[in-house]
Amino acid sequence: MKTLPSFIKIGLILAFQFSFAQFTDEINSNRPGRSMMAFSVGKTIIQAESGINYVSEDHKALNYKANGLLGEFDIRWGLFFEQLEFIAEIQYQKDTYTTANFEKDRSALKKTLIGAKYLLYDPFKNYEEKPNVYSWKANHRFKWRQFIPAVAVYAGANLNFTDNPYNFAPSTVEEAVISPKAMVIAQNQFGSRWVLVTNIAYNKIGTDFASIDYILTLTRGFNKRWSGFIENQGFMGDYYSDGIVRAGAAFLFNKDMQIDASIGKNIKDTPNLISGGIGFSWRFSKNYQEIKMEKDNGSKMDKKMKKKGKKEAKKRKDAID
Repeated sequence: MKTLPSFIKIGLILAFQFSFAQFTDEINSNRPGRSMMAFSVGKTIIQAESGINYVSEDHKALNYKANGLLGEFDIRWGLFFEQLEFIAEIQYQKDTYTTANFEKDRSALKKTLIGAKYLLYDPFKNYEEKPNVYSWKANHRFKWRQFIPAVAVYAGANLNFTDNPYNFAPSTVEEAVISPKAMVIAQNQFGSRWVLVTNIAYNKIGTDFASIDYILTLTRGFNKRWSGFIENQGFMGDYYSDGIVRAGAAFLFNKDMQIDASIGKNIKDTPNLISGGIGFSWRFSKNYQEIKMEKDNGSKMDKKMKKKGKKEAKKRKDAID
């Protein structure tokens, strides 16, 4: 995301996120996609992102079905530096599991993940493109800089303190109480409306459930209120490998609130997964203080000519006096 997106991954508003600070005029939520953007919410900012989804699971080979609700709740907190963000992610699922022989209700924390993200590189920091007053064509030419992504790194820990009935591994394989997750995040802005977010992660490192995962999210801003996205997520592990395609839209209710909706479907039938839901993101920014960072004032020659001009102006003023 999905970034200066007012809506979780919103291309149009995202354009402004590539300014010198992480904070943006509009909320930049990771919803409704599943990817994590490279930029943080901003120092002292607290942001909550939540959603409720209907989930349907149908396994042809094992002949079972499960239908129910999945609740999501994420807290993002910018602390210490503009580039640093702490994140807590929680998923709770409650469903009914049905086979040919019996039916039972299930409920558990499906995911509990705590981590931190740090922005390493912003290609637009201290960069200011000066317009060409003589050429419309020069101002609208293709810009290669947009292929240089902003880059961030993430480190976190999965927590599992209870039996999780939603694991895809056999019941004889016990999941670790704590397992690490590491991720690299890249974010590109193409023009003023398109944003591409790429996440590559190594999850549950050192356990039987370890997997290499990826998420690609492409977002387009339609106007200052609406944006849409498409997304592909992949899992590559010993016990579970799959691909999921999602699509959805987000609406900026005001500068600190966003609502969204999305739907997703995987590519296999062992099991066949379908989900759809709505979400809400809210930002508390009352304590934020704008951080002013020095901009690049131009080339050495520009600075030299500017300095020379000041000296000549001073000489003229002294001569008049």
